[in-house]
Amino acid sequence: MTIQLQQPLLPAEAPPPPENKNVRQGDAGAAFVLESKGEWYHAGFHLTTAIVGPTILTLPYAFRGLGWGLGFFCLTVMGVVTFYSYYLMSLVLEHCENEGRRHIRFRELASDVLGSGWMFYFVIFIQTAINTGISIGAILLAGECLQIMYSSVSPDGPLHLWEFIAMVTVVMMVLSQLPTFHSLRHVNLASLFLSLAYTFIVVGACLNAGLSKNAPPRDYSLESSKFSMVMSAFTSISIIAAIFGNGIVPEIQATLAPPVTGKMFKGLIMCYSVIFVTFYSAAVSGYWVFGNTASSNILKSLLPDEGPALAPTWLLGLGVIFVLLQLFAIGLVYSQVAYEIMETKSADVNQGMFSKRNLIPRIILRSLYMIFCGFFAAMLPFFGDINGVVGALGFIPLDFILPMLLYNITYKPSRSSLIYWINNIIMVVFTGVGLLGSFSSIRKLVLDASKFKLFSDDVVD
Repeated sequence: MTIQLQQPLLPAEAPPPPENKNVRQGDAGAAFVLESKGEWYHAGFHLTTAIVGPTILTLPYAFRGLGWGLGFFCLTVMGVVTFYSYYLMSLVLEHCENEGRRHIRFRELASDVLGSGWMFYFVIFIQTAINTGISIGAILLAGECLQIMYSSVSPDGPLHLWEFIAMVTVVMMVLSQLPTFHSLRHVNLASLFLSLAYTFIVVGACLNAGLSKNAPPRDYSLESSKFSMVMSAFTSISIIAAIFGNGIVPEIQATLAPPVTGKMFKGLIMCYSVIFVTFYSAAVSGYWVFGNTASSNILKSLLPDEGPALAPTWLLGLGVIFVLLQLFAIGLVYSQVAYEIMETKSADVNQGMFSKRNLIPRIILRSLYMIFCGFFAAMLPFFGDINGVVGALGFIPLDFILPMLLYNITYKPSRSSLIYWINNIIMVVFTGVGLLGSFSSIRKLVLDASKFKLFSDDVVD
């Protein structure tokens, strides 16, 4: 049995493959939003922003439901499987490009390879749900960051959470006018450094808290009830899966200048180097200090409602500012699919990107999209629970199942080969994990329902 990843064979001097004319001709979404000018390191910036975000501050909370051993195991397995999955996806995209069918959208790739018209709509529905959910969540968390900073300066101030969300929405409306995914490359480079910066701040703060005389008591025990223990474990697994989730790998690969062979692999290496540094350090330091009392945002554990802060407030404030700034980049990255869909229908590819004919609809549609996301962020401050369900039902099919299926159909590995069985085992295991994770996330949604209040000032933990 062999595990060799099959690559398409091309002559040494093969000319660049032709563009997919069905995609390019008259397609403003492809020509404008997903223009292909990037280098491999630009893909690395985009991938890092799409995966390494403030959700890593949830990892100590995820370890709460798993403990040390299982926590390390699940974090490592998710990392290995997602890297493998995204690499397989890039190989399938390269194979299609070499055959003259360059796909720049996840939905078109799935529909082409699987030969099923309904798959196009399935992927676009799941992608839209995930991307809109993340955009809403980014605005909500950014508003919460502003509220935290405001409360530290004016504890009894009159401003409410929805007002901070409105401020964030206005900033996002302005930033959303950056016309192409490729134009975010500098923003996403800054995002990469911001993720490293606030991770190091949080790790330093946790070490300071753990070694101080005010260190909280540590208890690493799991739930006493077996059922609750199992449900907490699957909720934690769903959280880790969602943190590693991406869902826009084809759209990121679309920003690369063709031919793309090998470029995405280099981008993945860059991205997962950052993941290794940030994910493990945040998970270990936070869980080491707080154990089974870790909050779903470790910054809240470091800034308890009662008692003194467990780290210098100026340092934590700087961390909150870095998180806030990166949330703008994350909101922009995950809005690109929505912009591409809108501009495919609204823009005229025969006129310039900045012509009045294209500029005015772009400003109006993107602003309306951000207003929509901002309104739901203000109305549903318990959106984190809803997003848990969306993550389990969305990220797992797109990131843990479809890439393996697409590879098996495209490259047709022998049924006796190890890679064929590895891919099938991953698909079966993560189908089960997705179903159980959805059940546990829905259960948490029901248990927290009594805390839900529209336009509340408190974000449900």
